[in-house]
Amino acid sequence: MGDLLSNLQSSLKLTDLLDVGIVAFIVYRLLLLIKGTRAMQMLTGLGILGIGFFLSSTLELFTTHWVLSYFFDYLILIVIVLFQDDLRRALTHVGKNPFFSGASAEEEREMVDEIARAATRMATERIGALIVIERETGLKNFIDTGSKLESRVKSELLYAIFLPSSPIHDGAVIIRDGRIAAAGCFLPLSKDPNIDKRYGTRHRAAYGLTEDTDAIVILVSEEAGEAHLVKNGKITTNLSEPEIRQSLAVLLDISKNHVTLPRRMRGWLYSSRRDSQLHPDSPGSSSKDED
Repeated sequence: MGDLLSNLQSSLKLTDLLDVGIVAFIVYRLLLLIKGTRAMQMLTGLGILGIGFFLSSTLELFTTHWVLSYFFDYLILIVIVLFQDDLRRALTHVGKNPFFSGASAEEEREMVDEIARAATRMATERIGALIVIERETGLKNFIDTGSKLESRVKSELLYAIFLPSSPIHDGAVIIRDGRIAAAGCFLPLSKDPNIDKRYGTRHRAAYGLTEDTDAIVILVSEEAGEAHLVKNGKITTNLSEPEIRQSLAVLLDISKNHVTLPRRMRGWLYSSRRDSQLHPDSPGSSSKDED
């Protein structure tokens, strides 16, 4: 064992570690790019076929192995055809930002300010809205249902999108990496039978998305003229602009100062976080507060 370690140490060079590190980093970044997209599902399908290829050889399933061998002979061409859109997007992404992705802390603070300002204004004018902030769980499938924007988060733009005269007001805005990815997106409706019957489609969509993902939803009720926050299937209602700003800053880890939050906000925040930590792979709690 000692000889093996000694030989390994003598043969291992700094360039080898650098080589492995570069490959690992590239694979990691590629996985981040395709997370939450159809590409991940197709990659999983290719992985299953690969497992079938090796099992057919081991178990001497000659016909199956022959068919799969012809398939993998053209693997490079198949990958290019299947993933052409994702490869194009990945190269564009690398060209824009080759090393890091996502918004900086300063950009996130600006985004939070713009969202809080827009939500408060729309609540005052009784304009309904759904603003979704993507976190770890990818929302690509929902983004694809809307109109792509890829624009900076500005309160004036959010206000204009949700005006009743806007052609894309009926749906949700999804924010990814600090930018408005799309508007007019369709969200899954909650199937929880215990939701208050007074709640309409907008509320059920906010609950439905946050029950299945870790997204944060800013919900503006046109009937009540109030702004709410929804996370992990839990809602906190009738928030002022400072409360929206402070809550989002804590949820997005921009601020660690929980003491400045009102007591009801701290209770909602800790409850949401506790549920996600106890059940990280399950839908959020179905506990609901009334408007």
